[in-house]
Amino acid sequence: MRLLVISDSHGNYPKALKAHQLAGPVDHIIHLGDGAEDARLMAQVLEVPVLLVAGNCDPDPRLPQELTLEFGQCRVLLTHGNRQMVKSGLRQLVGKGIEAGATVVLYGHTHRSAVQTESGMLLVNPGTLKDGLPGSYAILTVSETEVHAEIFPL
Repeated sequence: MRLLVISDSHGNYPKALKAHQLAGPVDHIIHLGDGAEDARLMAQVLEVPVLLVAGNCDPDPRLPQELTLEFGQCRVLLTHGNRQMVKSGLRQLVGKGIEAGATVVLYGHTHRSAVQTESGMLLVNPGTLKDGLPGSYAILTVSETEVHAEIFPL
């Protein structure tokens, strides 16, 4: 299964669509917040399911703050990261991942892409698609036996 992971598009719908185009075929698109309207537009025009969590700049109270999903044997926690104060370090994020029993934690908020392993969990931040900043996105590949993440420049 291939998942396109994006975050922090902040109204830059064209960059979000370009990330999808460059990613090639994907099974799901995951938007990690600060661009809920961009995610909704993608869901309307693309034939790919779009999963979304709210960021600190997404005012719709109906949006989930976090989601925990199962992709095969892989449990994935989706969060924007602001509630775990990721700009000050990843300790709270790792704790939330442990609490959720996650194999993978996907987060945004910092506008900096990262792939790292902490406490046995893969932590992935796809970076930002905000105007004026170098854009990036992540591809998360989940198989029966492993999970792999890679960051790509826009």
